[in-house]
Amino acid sequence: MRSKDKISYFYDGDVGSVYFGPNHPMKPHRLCMTHHLVLSYDLHKKMEIYRPHKAYPVELAQFHSADYVEFLHRITPEKQHRFMTEMAKYNLGEDCPVFDNLFEFCQIYAGGTIDAARRLNNHLCDIAINWAGGLHHAKKCEASGFCYINDLVLGILELLKYHARVLYIDIDVHHGDGVEEAFYFTDRVMTVSFHKFGDLFFPGTGDVKENGEREGKYYAINVPLKDGIDDTSFTRLFKTIISKVVEFYQPGVIVLQCGADSLAGDRLGCFNLSIDGHAECVRFVKKFNLPLLVTGGGGYTKENVARCWTVETGVLLDTDLPNEIPENEYIKYFGPDYSLRIPNGHIENLNSKSYLTTIKMQVLENLRCIQHAPSVQMQEVPPDFYIPDLDEDENPDERISQHTQDKMIQRDDEYYDGDHDNDQNMDDV
Repeated sequence: MRSKDKISYFYDGDVGSVYFGPNHPMKPHRLCMTHHLVLSYDLHKKMEIYRPHKAYPVELAQFHSADYVEFLHRITPEKQHRFMTEMAKYNLGEDCPVFDNLFEFCQIYAGGTIDAARRLNNHLCDIAINWAGGLHHAKKCEASGFCYINDLVLGILELLKYHARVLYIDIDVHHGDGVEEAFYFTDRVMTVSFHKFGDLFFPGTGDVKENGEREGKYYAINVPLKDGIDDTSFTRLFKTIISKVVEFYQPGVIVLQCGADSLAGDRLGCFNLSIDGHAECVRFVKKFNLPLLVTGGGGYTKENVARCWTVETGVLLDTDLPNEIPENEYIKYFGPDYSLRIPNGHIENLNSKSYLTTIKMQVLENLRCIQHAPSVQMQEVPPDFYIPDLDEDENPDERISQHTQDKMIQRDDEYYDGDHDNDQNMDDV
């Protein structure tokens, strides 16, 4: 048992200033809200806070195709009408719009996950947090599901330099398809995704039968769920499966994607999880005392996203937080009761005990098919990228003093209250 976990937390205020558009459910502003809630509970005093470096195109191209990275680098809202063929080729448009500072946004959130992986690799921390990361749908050559660069794949590739086996766990309401696809043919990464499946729910993949191919056969685990799953059912299934996975696979490090769209009341979600239920998964994974990289992900009711990731920061710090939200820059978003916890949802739970038992038995059966933890002949570790002429304020390990920690960003066009919600007429997609 580690005496006290050392935690590195990555944040850059610029990541929350980008705007996907007035009718788009993705609101990066939720990251500013999360950060200021973390500050208001004084959690920053218990961890090391870093501004991530902006990932270089060459780093992004460790997974993504160079032509796709280059296109993201040069496309702007003003120029996009001239590149309609490329826009279609790279799946840019309605779900994945081109907006101002798109590439810098990708560089920051990907840089945070890459830096988090490097700090873990170098034993500079036990747990690394990047709430801006977790964009699990992006593919090698195209954007998908509000995701442009797959920071999780890039972080896992870093971790594979030092660890024979990486375990990836995903509790977003959507299937972690981009990460699964990237590692579908290898036993060096086991992907485990708990998600809604069926009814043409995005992205349409993640059936229990999809379990990897070739050397990766049985190393992709999918837990397909139906609408309305509650805390008790979800956490019981999660703990049973993850404890067996860790026992069988014996990973050297865990990556945990904490998409908050699996919470009750999410604009795009359909589960009944409370924040405490969601956070219980984080608490359970932490107890394995393995190096742990934690990211955000989906989450479209942004005040609840901020609540959730703040509570989970507290869990990772072994700190219980009072339910009354302290005064902070974004306090008005948390009215009228200004409380940290949210009630469970009231969607009918369509996951019968027999259905969940069947899924659990199929997953455990697949696990029994893996021989044992694969051994890997580790070769000389390739170096981290040290690219010359780094700007001083882009040093990956620059500590941010509290006075210069970030920009206070508040968009008037994103604050909504009842009839003034600028997204109120948008149907859930």
